[in-house]
Amino acid sequence: MATADLTVIALGRNDPSAGEYIAEIHRRLAAQDRVRYSLHAMGTSLEGTTEDILAVVGELHAVPFESGIPRVYTVLKLDERRDRPDQSLDDKVRSVEERLEDD
Repeated sequence: MATADLTVIALGRNDPSAGEYIAEIHRRLAAQDRVRYSLHAMGTSLEGTTEDILAVVGELHAVPFESGIPRVYTVLKLDERRDRPDQSLDDKVRSVEERLEDD
């Protein structure tokens, strides 16, 4: 399993708020079943196979273009551990929290 952090930035929009196109991205995520996802303040966490994540990101990158945005900048951080193929986003967070509890 791979994990990723995704940020899609629509450039050239009249409104400084990104909320509407981010909401549409999350509507699209809710309509699919290939990757798990979680919204956070600066983007979206994704979890699934590398192939599925890359396919979904390609679809999400196109969302702002569909509403007439002239330029889209997408940032994707992808992490895959083949030595721990079942590691989830929750596992990663829990690992750090356990280390903090030991302090």
